Amino acid sequence: MGPLSAPPCTLDITWKELLLTASFLIFWNPPTTAQVTIEAQPTKVSEGKDVLLLVHNLPQNVAGYSWYKGQIMDLHHYITAYTIDTEMIILGPAYSGRETVYSNASLLIQNVTQKDTGSYTIQITKRGDGTKRVTGHFTLYHGPDVPSIFPSRTDYHSGENLYLSCFADSNPPTEYTWSMHGKFLQSGQKLSIPKITTKHTGIYGCSARNSATGRESSTFKMIVVSAPLRRGRLPWDIPT
Repeated sequence: MGPLSAPPCTLDITWKELLLTASFLIFWNPPTTAQVTIEAQPTKVSEGKDVLLLVHNLPQNVAGYSWYKGQIMDLHHYITAYTIDTEMIILGPAYSGRETVYSNASLLIQNVTQKDTGSYTIQITKRGDGTKRVTGHFTLYHGPDVPSIFPSRTDYHSGENLYLSCFADSNPPTEYTWSMHGKFLQSGQKLSIPKITTKHTGIYGCSARNSATGRESSTFKMIVVSAPLRRGRLPWDIPT
């Protein structure tokens, strides 16, 4: 006798049960909880402007939250906190007077400076469910500071090569231009003039400009070029 085969109706019921079970699992699969994030508005802010650290997807049953400068949550870095039930705001040692915390957990920082750059951490306290920590940051545009011209040397002789470089702290990096007696020479951070003569004596200027902040700063340096050094001096010509 050959092997027994299952009746067609049995196979049909089996597939229906599987499909029903799969549909049941899909229907009851709980949605993934959205992650809490911090969005800086704007993401890139110029020095002296305001920035809002906006908190998204705040969880349910929140009792309060605390803000810290950086990622270390200790008293030294503690800025401010907000308690929902009492609507109380508690200020910490890192509070500068320019921070405002809102009931939706967002933090406003006014008149930002270079000291405000870096990350910020919010600690969210939930009722009965412990705490949650999220870190965010923003980019600060600043500068340029007053540029400096290197080297410090000011006296040269004819026939020497003149090499000058300029630096100013800035974010994003600054754009440099060189001038002599107010007349444009060239663009770039470095200035090179080979085999200078006395005609190159004058006031050299370096201007630094930040296109993001719209600020510009300049510095000037007097360069004196004298006659070339005499060769083969007699012993009594050599200064003592």
